[in-house]
Amino acid sequence: MSDLAPVLFSIIAVLAFVFLLSKKFNISARYERKPKVQTPWSALDNGIDPTENSGEK
Repeated sequence: MSDLAPVLFSIIAVLAFVFLLSKKFNISARYERKPKVQTPWSALDNGIDPTENSGEK
């Protein structure tokens, strides 16, 4: 058991370091989707006619 203690401590220390490093650089935010802005081109995908005024319904 005494041989296993330094190994476990090293693993925990490395995991904590990696976790803190990823929080600092916000690595996961690179892969998150941003909300889409409705452009006339993407409006066609949703069946919206971009030539019509959006204020009138």
